[in-house]
Amino acid sequence: MDEMQEHDWERLTYQLKRGRCTPFVGAGASVSVLPSGGALSHKLAEILGYTGKYADDLPYVAQWGGIKHDLVHIKEMVRDILDVGLAPDFSNPEEPHGLLAGFPLPVFVTTNFDDFIAQSLLAVGKSPTSVICPWKSDITTEENVLASEAVWKPEPLAPLVYHLHGALTDPASLVIAHDDYHEFTRNLAVESATGQRKMLPPSVLKALTREPLLFVGYSLQDISFRMLFQELIKSIPGISQRKHVSIQLERVTGDEDRDVEDLKLQLDSYYRGWKITVFWGGAAAFCAELRARMGAPS
Repeated sequence: MDEMQEHDWERLTYQLKRGRCTPFVGAGASVSVLPSGGALSHKLAEILGYTGKYADDLPYVAQWGGIKHDLVHIKEMVRDILDVGLAPDFSNPEEPHGLLAGFPLPVFVTTNFDDFIAQSLLAVGKSPTSVICPWKSDITTEENVLASEAVWKPEPLAPLVYHLHGALTDPASLVIAHDDYHEFTRNLAVESATGQRKMLPPSVLKALTREPLLFVGYSLQDISFRMLFQELIKSIPGISQRKHVSIQLERVTGDEDRDVEDLKLQLDSYYRGWKITVFWGGAAAFCAELRARMGAPS
């Protein structure tokens, strides 16, 4: 795992301009209007009356709240906290959603609950289809939606936005507590073993296995980021053939050098033979650097 060099930027800009890249969008892309994972966790802990030492650990706080209350109710509380009625300024040159929306990309994958990707695509005249991953049986993703041409054959002007960990429109779909993460991972593994791919439609599977990957909006302390790599490599045959992965990864306060080294060792051991390059910094800084190197996409 190496820091991004000049040739890495050239490769990434080439791929983005030609729509040959699959972006994963994390919570750091939405911090201009929504709380970070840690801030959300503290807010939820405050509402629930949790005063323990894990107040900044959202899966822990949500799990604790789910024992005290119904877990669906906890997810509805999270929905209410995040449903602020605001959206980022997509015209801001350092805004991640607005930047990515300008590229001819057919598939966007996100672990975020908000609809900012779809909003940014609409803002540039595209017609996105948003779909929630049916990671458990009670998620109300209609079969006819999963079987539609918009999902099976997404195009740059009509892209697919795939909410891997749920969306605010269906609070029960949110992957937020420890039990949710375990169930998500278990069900993905079961589907891989049985060959049934309800959680990952063919277009998403193709985007993951045949295109370079770009992760934007993640940090070392983000459980979505740490688990996502493991889920992908263990449960998606063929993804190991994907050699180029670009990661915008933010160091947050408290990260030690050994945390970075541990992450490097983890990624290198899992993805031996992959070409993984990292931009150390926030999503806005990454966007500014990308624009400086290529200009705004047409």
